[in-house]
Amino acid sequence: MNNLTLGKTAVVTAYVTESNTAKAVGSGSLDVFATPMMVALMENAACSVLADGLESGLTSVGTAISIAHTAASPIGAKVSAAATITAVNGRSVDFAVTANDETGEIGVGTHTRVIVDEAKFVAKAANRYSEK
Repeated sequence: MNNLTLGKTAVVTAYVTESNTAKAVGSGSLDVFATPMMVALMENAACSVLADGLESGLTSVGTAISIAHTAASPIGAKVSAAATITAVNGRSVDFAVTANDETGEIGVGTHTRVIVDEAKFVAKAANRYSEK
């Protein structure tokens, strides 16, 4: 796990379209950027931070997220999410996450990801269902 340094940041960008609105994903009735889609963008930013720091066969899984969706973004808006490493504790990595559109902040919070062995993780998940 190289390059997992405090302060390391990544930013990802998306546009609000009809397919990622609250109305489309079922998290509300309005044609504005859906909270679950903002969370996914924040998680994507965190994954991007880790992308060049993990050895082959390793990945990360989200284990906690706490956010506030502070402003609405209409269809056509460009939205960006940033994730910054705030702590590394063994396999656990904590992030500060933010989201913005062209007018300013739309979300803020924290996120935790745990680094796992891809094959072992998938096998463990499959075993949970084969035991029933």
